[in-house]
Amino acid sequence: MHQARALHAFQCISTPHFNRTNHYYHPLRRNTQYPCFHLTSFSLFRELKVFASSKQQPPDIKFENGDDEDELLLQEKVSCVDDGVDLGWLPAFPHVLTASMSNFLFGYHIGVMNGPIVSIAKELGFEGNSFLEGLVVSIFIGGAFIGSIAYGSLVYKLGCRRTFQINTVPLILGAIVSAQAQSIEEMLLGRFLVGLGIGVNTVLVPIYISEVAPTKYRGSLGSLCQIGTCVGIIASLCLAIPSKNDPHWWRTMLYIASVPGFILALGMQFSVESPRWLCKAGRLDEAKKVIKNLWGSSEVDKAIKEFESVIKNDGGDLDSSWLELLEEPHSRVATIGGALFVLQQLAGINGILYFSSLTFKDVGISSSALATLYVGLTNFAGALCALYLMDKQGRQRLLVGSYAGMALSMFLIVYAISFPMDGEISNNLSLLGTILYIFTFAVGAGPVTGLIIPELSSSRTRGKIMGFSFSVHWVFNFLVGLFFLELVEKFGVAPVYGSFGAVSLLAAAFAYFFIVETKGRSLEEIEMSLNPKFQGKRNSE
Repeated sequence: MHQARALHAFQCISTPHFNRTNHYYHPLRRNTQYPCFHLTSFSLFRELKVFASSKQQPPDIKFENGDDEDELLLQEKVSCVDDGVDLGWLPAFPHVLTASMSNFLFGYHIGVMNGPIVSIAKELGFEGNSFLEGLVVSIFIGGAFIGSIAYGSLVYKLGCRRTFQINTVPLILGAIVSAQAQSIEEMLLGRFLVGLGIGVNTVLVPIYISEVAPTKYRGSLGSLCQIGTCVGIIASLCLAIPSKNDPHWWRTMLYIASVPGFILALGMQFSVESPRWLCKAGRLDEAKKVIKNLWGSSEVDKAIKEFESVIKNDGGDLDSSWLELLEEPHSRVATIGGALFVLQQLAGINGILYFSSLTFKDVGISSSALATLYVGLTNFAGALCALYLMDKQGRQRLLVGSYAGMALSMFLIVYAISFPMDGEISNNLSLLGTILYIFTFAVGAGPVTGLIIPELSSSRTRGKIMGFSFSVHWVFNFLVGLFFLELVEKFGVAPVYGSFGAVSLLAAAFAYFFIVETKGRSLEEIEMSLNPKFQGKRNSE
């Protein structure tokens, strides 16, 4: 039970100039059809359907010397094929890797409470009090909820780099306060501070990666979020091994948790700022320099013109307000973002992780730490597959396939539980279903959900839509963890898992009908194809 409580929060975690001749720009496609959203009295469902069906490409943006540029880009593409080695992701990789340290911290703080919670309760005097033991874990989510909401106020004024650095303060301070805690109150304060920092970073990292990564590699680089979380969990479990013989080892583990915070703060000093934020902040020369170093010289003019076109028509996000989320088309994207996280959580990921240690115990794996390690390795393997598939198969296909696999896994476990068969066969089927569920979640439902929302959001409201979506995530994360065991005790495992499978099928259908494919399209292309203001400008011309 102690270990299960520690698992219920699980979710899902300067470059020199590089003349990138192997990265090429996908030219804007010509299309005379554009989606147009109108605020009417029709139902939200119908509005969402209109949004989802609008998979057209953005309007033309005319560039000077377009023919010469197209020819140059074609030559670059051919060069990429001739060379046989595609390193277009490399310039952005160090910056993305540094940002993913935040997800490592997320995973580490999830796993750090898995084993030592019993020793912590005994030393701080609340052993046997299941409410306080659960609160030590759950207050982390409360802090994350507040952090998600508070994110926008910082990043719009300071930019991503400075927000990362400032946000390391609660992460470092929370880890140290927790490590030095002499009472339950101090431990709760430390865990809350850590959650506050994690809440900001879970919103900030996907946005930073989506705005820094080249379009062609945005999905693959975005998968590093999930990989960072998995590595953090595995690292915390490995470091927890001495705790079996040392009841005070948990303090050392929490002190160690402060180290990645210092690395993140230092690393961000040498990382680039989002070129889109720089452009909105009027720092055009800096934006051009970042684009040149990360995306290639040939991308500078086109990217800047796209940025300026979006800002001119929709405004920058430096002066946006939360009330704008009630306006079209921002309200629709916010609704889709919130719905994706609601479906993700109600599909049962935290419930399965909550119950996984008992599933492993049935097949002879009695150590909860070892069971959790298996879960972490499975999640890691799935995240690696997502890294490879994200920019090849596309976001929508991965989401649909992921949720279909999760549904199949749940129904397999329900079958193993509900129909009479040999006990060993039943246990092995349950284990197979659990592993398959976690793997398929990590391939799509985990990494894609956090990436697709900033891709669909407008530049003006991207941060606030992400903050809203993740606040919904944390609420339902908490609710599933809170009521899962109670539902299992009241209705049984099979009905609860069956409902998870049904929700997974619903999520697959939602992704199929309402998610616009974003693979291979710049954030500006996506925004121009979904924002009616650009159609209005086109028609007026």
